[in-house]
Amino acid sequence: MSAGAHTPPAAGTASITPVVVRLKLSLLRNGLRQSGGRRAAYITSAVVALLFAALQLTGFLALRGHAHIASVSVLAAAVLALGWAVMPLFFPGGDETLDPTRLVMLPLRPRPLVRALLAASLVGIGPLFTVLLLVGCVVSVAHGAAAYAVAVLSLALALLVCVALARAVAAANIRLLTSRKGRDLAVLSGLVIAIGAQLVNFGMQRIGSAGLAQLEPAREVLQWVPPASAVAAVDATSRGSYGIAAAQLALTAAALVVLLGLWARSLTRLMTSPDASTLQPADAAVRERSRSGGLARLLPAGRTGTVMERSLRYVWRDPKTKAAWVTSLAIGLIVPVFNALQGTGSPYFACFAAGMLGIQMYNQFGQDTSAFWMVALTISTPRDAYVELRGRALALLLITLPYATLVTVVTTALLGGWTRLPEVLGLSFALLGAMLATGAWTSARFPYSIPQEGYKNVAPGQAGLAWISIFGGMVAAALLCSPVIALLIWANVSANGHTWVWLLLPTGAAYGAALTFLGLRLAAPRTAARLPEILTAVSKG
Repeated sequence: MSAGAHTPPAAGTASITPVVVRLKLSLLRNGLRQSGGRRAAYITSAVVALLFAALQLTGFLALRGHAHIASVSVLAAAVLALGWAVMPLFFPGGDETLDPTRLVMLPLRPRPLVRALLAASLVGIGPLFTVLLLVGCVVSVAHGAAAYAVAVLSLALALLVCVALARAVAAANIRLLTSRKGRDLAVLSGLVIAIGAQLVNFGMQRIGSAGLAQLEPAREVLQWVPPASAVAAVDATSRGSYGIAAAQLALTAAALVVLLGLWARSLTRLMTSPDASTLQPADAAVRERSRSGGLARLLPAGRTGTVMERSLRYVWRDPKTKAAWVTSLAIGLIVPVFNALQGTGSPYFACFAAGMLGIQMYNQFGQDTSAFWMVALTISTPRDAYVELRGRALALLLITLPYATLVTVVTTALLGGWTRLPEVLGLSFALLGAMLATGAWTSARFPYSIPQEGYKNVAPGQAGLAWISIFGGMVAAALLCSPVIALLIWANVSANGHTWVWLLLPTGAAYGAALTFLGLRLAAPRTAARLPEILTAVSKG
């Protein structure tokens, strides 16, 4: 080879960081090119996120100089880090570069890959949103040249800790998150959002009544938890506590080193070990079969028990069905209980549990999606349709009745309104029966498809059917409950009515059972007659 010939660089000398950053930009650009709707959704979400971050930044600047602004800033940084930690668990498909298993076939070492992916993680709306919030956090507590100098270092450390935390969590769980069973974790997002919204509402009411001083105990703890410790270091510098500030910065830097080490270790394991996360061991399969047999023994014999077992399996295994149930169970408990804890609730809020779970009776056949054709083959007469609907209603009641009772008892206990327990339970049972009746009828009259992929719950072009089915059925259920509501009002306003209040419990239960029976009887002939139309409607997704 001649002296002037080109010699390729040795392996490992070229940095892969620019390549991975360009890959991230290409993924974003190509994703936006797929459709105008996706482009519009991305731009809209970016504008909303950045506008919210700008408003938060303005709020922090407006509170600059407040006696308790340090508590607000430290708590905001901690909540921001928590968001970075949990988002990969609920939305693993939101960023394609979160999945390092796509790079396992390439000759890459974990540590250079960590640097490259860390740089790529700084590209996007999320990092920019985080930077704006962190700027508000550090500037609001910075006073003096030394504090501003520390603020620059704290901002960089806090941002890197947030990003490294998200990547470490994603890498440690990516095999689970990319499996079919792991995607079921996304159903918890509705639960977390519902609980988080109520916690924020509860906290804001406490702060509004007692002031920002309520945050001081939380700040005393969180100021030593990275990355909130980086923001606390700026505040310590402003107060002249340079030793404490140095310790808090060192703690944040140590946390960053630990997270990067854990991330590199997870990458090494992913690139050198086989994927067995989706394999079910033989003993687990045996246990699954034994559980199935145990459940079948507890259910009625014949078609009714078979339908109930199938419906319960959908609740446990189907991601969309599980998501709907988890959200309904959470909100049905959160709304009455949190209002009771805040002292603004009413025992009648407990009916929210029956209402949320009663919605699960709507669009029964759409929940089966294209698999409904196997059910349709077994329905040839109105009697077959009635037994099918009855089994689905009984499966729902198996969960809803004890749950609605529990929520009602807890709510009345928190409010100290034990005398209202019979009437609230009676109204809940009547509402549940009305929703089962209208749900069975609308399932046959207004079926619609539920797409299995993505987060949509209605197939394109069927949104009108969904609105008519759910909201029309809910209005009809409310009207059907009017006799029980009228009886309840009479018992509370009449001079001698309080002596008969206890009758509302058996009356509501009997009335709800009668409505359920009548609704199933009326829906069965329509279901048998409209099987081809139902099958066509639920198979469109």
